[in-house]
Amino acid sequence: MFWILLAVIFAAGEVMTLGFFLAPFAAGALLGAAAELAGAGAVVSVLVFLISSGVFFGLLRPVARRHLRTPGQLRTGTAALVGKTATVTTRVDASGGAVKLEGEIWTARPYDGDEVFEPGSRVHVIEIKGATALVTEG
Repeated sequence: MFWILLAVIFAAGEVMTLGFFLAPFAAGALLGAAAELAGAGAVVSVLVFLISSGVFFGLLRPVARRHLRTPGQLRTGTAALVGKTATVTTRVDASGGAVKLEGEIWTARPYDGDEVFEPGSRVHVIEIKGATALVTEG
């Protein structure tokens, strides 16, 4: 019963933190319980717990951490364009202009209304408002 209780405590802690830190220990505790139910002694159960927890933690946590983060390339729509670099095709100033962004021509304005970008300049997309890219020096 000790191992099952320990697994439940680790699982509850994992649910509270969502960092995939305690889940490997919960799985290790379940394997420790299985070892003890199979007739292994307390020392063997502890070793099964320690070794399996270490293996689960070492192998699964890096994978889980990658999946917890949402990389920029998975963003869709205009949100995927924020942070990209564009090339000015028509002078961009407070009254407007155009940039080539991800192979498409977008209307553009400077994020800071006082900036001016000449054709050929590289700019950084700060925000998309409607169909207009707000850009800054990039």
